[in-house]
Amino acid sequence: MGAAMADPDYQSLTFPYARSPDQDAAVPARHPVVVVGAGPVGLAAAVDLARQGVRVLLLDEDERLSAGSRAICFAKRTLEIFDRLGCGDRMVAKGVGWKTGKVFFRDAPVYAFDLLPESGHERPAFINLQQYYVEGYLLDRARELPDLEIRWRNRVSGIAPDADGVTLTVTTPEGDYRLRADWVVAADGARSGVRALMGLESRGRVFRDRFLIADVRMSAPFPAERRFWFDPPFHPGQSVLLHRQPDDVWRIDFQLGWDADPEEERKPERVIPRIRALLGEGVDFTLLWVSVYTFACLRMERFRHGRVLFAGDAAHGVSPFGARGANSGIQDAENLAWKLALVLKGKAPERLLDSYDAERVPAADENILNSTRSTDFITPKSEVSRTFRDAVLRLARDCAFARRLVNSGRLSVPATLRDSPLNTPDEEPFAGAMVPGAPVADAPVGVGGRPSWFLRHIGDAFVLLHFLGPDDPPPEALRVLAAESDVPLRPLVVAPAGSGPAAPPGIAAVEDTEGLLAARLDARPGTTYLLRPDQHVCARWRRLDPPRVRAALARATGHA
Repeated sequence: MGAAMADPDYQSLTFPYARSPDQDAAVPARHPVVVVGAGPVGLAAAVDLARQGVRVLLLDEDERLSAGSRAICFAKRTLEIFDRLGCGDRMVAKGVGWKTGKVFFRDAPVYAFDLLPESGHERPAFINLQQYYVEGYLLDRARELPDLEIRWRNRVSGIAPDADGVTLTVTTPEGDYRLRADWVVAADGARSGVRALMGLESRGRVFRDRFLIADVRMSAPFPAERRFWFDPPFHPGQSVLLHRQPDDVWRIDFQLGWDADPEEERKPERVIPRIRALLGEGVDFTLLWVSVYTFACLRMERFRHGRVLFAGDAAHGVSPFGARGANSGIQDAENLAWKLALVLKGKAPERLLDSYDAERVPAADENILNSTRSTDFITPKSEVSRTFRDAVLRLARDCAFARRLVNSGRLSVPATLRDSPLNTPDEEPFAGAMVPGAPVADAPVGVGGRPSWFLRHIGDAFVLLHFLGPDDPPPEALRVLAAESDVPLRPLVVAPAGSGPAAPPGIAAVEDTEGLLAARLDARPGTTYLLRPDQHVCARWRRLDPPRVRAALARATGHA
């Protein structure tokens, strides 16, 4: 679906309830996977599974997409996942790309930071895009997939897991019915009904502060950058955050304090003067959407409970500063989808799904730690901590060491799964960040004489990546390993700039046109990487050794 297509008004769309044949079945119909919740995480999980040939049923209790901007900051890694799902181009074309953040203290700038200081990446550090567009584009992609069915106004009202599957009771406008699922993915948000039905809970810390979110439409001179004010004159003693979105919509977050009345603060007569104080009298604007939220950093103890797997806000929650909620939830979905697909196809043992817990729980903890630190800095709880914070902000104008202490929300970065049981530890020295468990870096490449990007040529299957010298032919062992593998394994050779030999049948090739791929992966002729279907590194060697490749592949699929 091209980016030039006119977008519908996704906030006004309604999706009518339709009766399913499952409601008339004498015996509950069985589905391989039922995903609960049609937000960004549930839609991403459903699309990812259906693209891999898994039949998916997606249930949502509502009949609309999200109202208001909600999650708006989508990080580079998330955009790369959307590329793999087939809707990244639309997201980037519509979104407002940015990489610069500015911090202000009172009425003066403190410093600016660059979130993507190097070139050679296809995607920007972030785009701002309203959640209803993200859901709408994912929904449009879902409708293209024959293995994906969506049922609106279908609320899960009962759940009974057992060793063989899960029985769900589903409530509709026409009454209840039951169905069976081999696996259930619960992506039904922070107030997860599935979690409550199973008697589970998220635990953590609720912060005693409230923030007001306001979406306004206006023509304003502010550039496409993140602006954060501490104690500004237009909102003294509190903090304010400003982001630009598409369609001349701007997102403003006002810190209110714990004693603020949420119902009163939502009223236009309270909101509009705050916005006017920020913008000044000469700027016309229209108030579109208002919400009040409380910070909370919570997570479930485990994300896998037998055949029920929790993802996104249903599994873990963080405060909004840092854009860690939706981005980490999309990464949950990607981490889970390839594993569940292999298990359902009989290509991997069920215990592979234990690695979902082993990988995404530490990732959630990392996000919660960073979010908690940000919140403590933004909302100091004592005069001593406020005095310290303000001193740091004053020093940061001139002293680089103090800038490292300023925390207006450490922005989302993808988790490096260093301690994953699926990783094969290095046996030879490597430099750089591409350790086992890291998401592999992008780089410009050439394919058949045309410019392209490396990440466009990997994903959905394991990739055996081998770097060639200027005159090296692709090793025959690559094709043999791929042919004998029980799981999809694609050989891909990287030729140095200017050589680019045609690869033999069964082996793909890219040209490292600027040498950035080899530099980022610390590769030389003979270096070999094993990449997972979610584009994370799981093993690397200085030479191609088939027994070590087989062992690493077994480990990465839960067989070892």
